[in-house]
Amino acid sequence: MSISHGFNLATSMSVTEVADTLNDVAQGGRLFDATTQAADLLSEGVATRFGTWIRVFSPNPRPWNPLVTDLRITPTVSVVFRLDKTTDLRGQEDDVVRLVSGLLERIPGDAVLQYHYETVWLLRRGDELSLNERDDLWPADRLAVVPRPFSRETHEFSDED
Repeated sequence: MSISHGFNLATSMSVTEVADTLNDVAQGGRLFDATTQAADLLSEGVATRFGTWIRVFSPNPRPWNPLVTDLRITPTVSVVFRLDKTTDLRGQEDDVVRLVSGLLERIPGDAVLQYHYETVWLLRRGDELSLNERDDLWPADRLAVVPRPFSRETHEFSDED
């Protein structure tokens, strides 16, 4: 099983605009090679210099999708972050947080960062951002890069299949 995080947005921005924004954030953080283009994120995906594979796509959520049923978010754009299990996982998750934080600052709309529909790392509804209460997910160095203000609240997916 792959280790991946999904960042799902309900936004008025197009999938292409989100890919452009993600490319800008990643280039600014020196996570992508200088030759990387936003179009690469929309096709085969892009690996960061640390090995995290990232792809942006237009989702087709079903009515029974846990994002819709449990969190009441119907995503219009999704970003998948697949971590390289052979390298530093914590460092890659730090990169995910930096990239998502940059997207939250630039892209309007509801958003959720989740891990395998098991753990909600963060949830934004309107202008209200809440982060999971688990300190192992949100140590001080990660909290420092998250846009302010935010609260700490744990959101969960139901146990129903």
